[in-house]
Amino acid sequence: MERNVALIALFAALIAALGLIPKVTLGFGVPITAQSLGVMLCGTVLGARRGTLAVLLFLLLVAIGLPLLAGGRGGLGVFTSPTVGFLVGFPLAAFVTGLITERWRAAPLTLVAGIAAAVGGIVVLYGVGIAGLALVLGKSLPEAALLVAVFIPGDMLKAAVAGMLTSALARARPAAVLSRS
Repeated sequence: MERNVALIALFAALIAALGLIPKVTLGFGVPITAQSLGVMLCGTVLGARRGTLAVLLFLLLVAIGLPLLAGGRGGLGVFTSPTVGFLVGFPLAAFVTGLITERWRAAPLTLVAGIAAAVGGIVVLYGVGIAGLALVLGKSLPEAALLVAVFIPGDMLKAAVAGMLTSALARARPAAVLSRS
């Protein structure tokens, strides 16, 4: 139990730490950050349940005002910004990523974790993120999707990195990859 709590807190801190990498904000208000890599890793390493809890803890800390999002943003106001769909999608992305990693055992972990990170951290996250962006900006879903298309190559790279990091961690400390235990 204590180990689970510590790992959930550690991965919430990892997402926050990845926010320290300087962001690049695009003209329509959505920044390019490394924090989605943290969300992917929550799922691939911790699994569906624990990964989701880590992301929810991170979002709770953001909601109470801690400036943990890239660029030092925090507080309830970020949940009314163009990024709201992505923030709401973070826990779902971690859950789907973790679920795929937990269940698909027939292939090498690098491949499984990379594909799981792409499905959860790109397909699922973008689905929710685009809907939120369209709602806040008053755009159609195709218009909002076009705005975020620029993020896809970087997020594909993050998914590959998540797969490689998860596999490397599994080789170094197999018991640390809870999604496979």
